[in-house]
Amino acid sequence: MNGSAGGQIDSVMQEARVFPPPPEFAARARIGSMEEYEALYERAKNDPESFWGDYAREELHWFEPFTKVLEWNEPYAQWFVGGKTNISYNCLDRHLQSPRRHKAALVWEGEPGDQRVLTYDQLHQEVCRFANVLKQLGIEQGDRVSIYMPMVPELAIAMLACARIGAVHSVIFAGFSSEAIADRNHDAEAKLQITADGGWRRGKVLPLKETVDQALEKSPTVQKCVVL
Repeated sequence: MNGSAGGQIDSVMQEARVFPPPPEFAARARIGSMEEYEALYERAKNDPESFWGDYAREELHWFEPFTKVLEWNEPYAQWFVGGKTNISYNCLDRHLQSPRRHKAALVWEGEPGDQRVLTYDQLHQEVCRFANVLKQLGIEQGDRVSIYMPMVPELAIAMLACARIGAVHSVIFAGFSSEAIADRNHDAEAKLQITADGGWRRGKVLPLKETVDQALEKSPTVQKCVVL
């Protein structure tokens, strides 16, 4: 709502104005017009298997191609049956032989105003390094890793490192209580906890490690804890 000069309150919930992007920006768009968008939308709605199958083949790297896009046995669904890929590889490695290698992959600004920019090459190095740390800690394919961290670059690094080695990460909101963390660790049978000593939220530093310490007393499956 917006206060007018006459003391009335004007509602701006209904907005009919159109704000077109600059032509030079629009020229670089993946979808060039509303007509093209609507055609894609209709195809995705009416023929989802063909739509997602084509995009998966074109946009992702597959170590082994899938033989079937969707196998639906209600209520269970399997996508890209027979295919083998890696999300970490698709996010990082496949860009390293292209001009994107030295372009920004992650741009971060912290609450106090601190900033970090990681290129695809730099992010790849950090992810590989932490993936090796996970393996040294005994984390294997299929193991569950619990992540309780603030919104920092290391959060994305931890997630991609888990995906790289086939571990399953469970991200827990950094405002949850120790009881909520313990419940999620128990449900996932988490083997490793990743956290930070603290993190900014709404102008305050939250003592994340203290909360995790309390949760770990009730998390018997967690064998080790990594702290940023």
